[in-house]
Amino acid sequence: MGKPRSARSTGGDTRVRRSVFGALAGVAALLATGVTAAPASAAPDPGVTTPSARERALAFWTPQRMREATPLDLLTVDRSDVRTPAPREGKPAVVAPSAPASAAAAAGPLAFPHSGGPWSGGGAVTKTAGRVFFSYQGRTASCSGNAVTSANKSTVITAGHCVKLEGAWHTNWVFVPGYHDGQRPYGTWTASKTLSTPQWTASEDINYDIGAAVVAPLDGQKLTDVVGGQGLAFNTGYNKAMYSFGFPAAAPYDGEKFIYCSGNTTRDFLLSKDHGLTCNMTGGSSGGPWFTQFSETTGTGLQSSVNSFKYNFLPNAMYGPYFGADAQNLYQSAQSS
Repeated sequence: MGKPRSARSTGGDTRVRRSVFGALAGVAALLATGVTAAPASAAPDPGVTTPSARERALAFWTPQRMREATPLDLLTVDRSDVRTPAPREGKPAVVAPSAPASAAAAAGPLAFPHSGGPWSGGGAVTKTAGRVFFSYQGRTASCSGNAVTSANKSTVITAGHCVKLEGAWHTNWVFVPGYHDGQRPYGTWTASKTLSTPQWTASEDINYDIGAAVVAPLDGQKLTDVVGGQGLAFNTGYNKAMYSFGFPAAAPYDGEKFIYCSGNTTRDFLLSKDHGLTCNMTGGSSGGPWFTQFSETTGTGLQSSVNSFKYNFLPNAMYGPYFGADAQNLYQSAQSS
């Protein structure tokens, strides 16, 4: 699996790759998905969406389009995408969860560590996490995301490449919390603004592959008033017990189930300064949340990373960016929008 594979879509075979760096060219894979789609509505840079564009996005994402999304095989990155030696760190900071009290409790203890499988525990995470859909270079695409506690009650955290890739902001961007089996139990929330870290926005540095979206109210309600919000943790170090969640859509998954991995993380030994976790999730899981201090009983925790990339030769290892000072600044920018 050392060579980058071609992307597959309903529109034909499309090769998506980045620049080459010696013998390590193409060893990492971003986990986005996509298929051929109708022309996307334009979104003003940097990621600001007009009310009319939000209306078009809501109409665009029919149940059939969501069900028929076919994952890209691989998007590749290399060492030239890592611009800085390590994420900037600051003082440890924690934001408490604001999940609703009515969230269902877990059925019982689940496997830890676990390399990947359906989440059967219930709890708040089944409402706060969801699928992300957007248009990218003429194709529709899917990622994952998570609603977090925020001042505007409207903030979703995802991966940077789930809001912007190859120099362009994605369009028709929507968040579907609690998605499962084609169902949208808490509605479809359109982005009024998408944003990312300065390093990802400027040069797509994999150390800073973190994105956010501010979603517009739906039926007069704000996002976390409906689904609750998870907590966050910044600058809290490496080698933690973590849980990772997402909606992988590439085989053996189909994007319809909520999948989790769990285990003790390590620090990436090769290209990035990311957290590493044994996990078999595939394309479409990008942007799904990683939690520290996660409670299987309540389904709440502190979001400390997102699903970001895999090395081609390590298909069972997932990597997620360190939530340092720049991730914290991104969160502050998003929640104050």
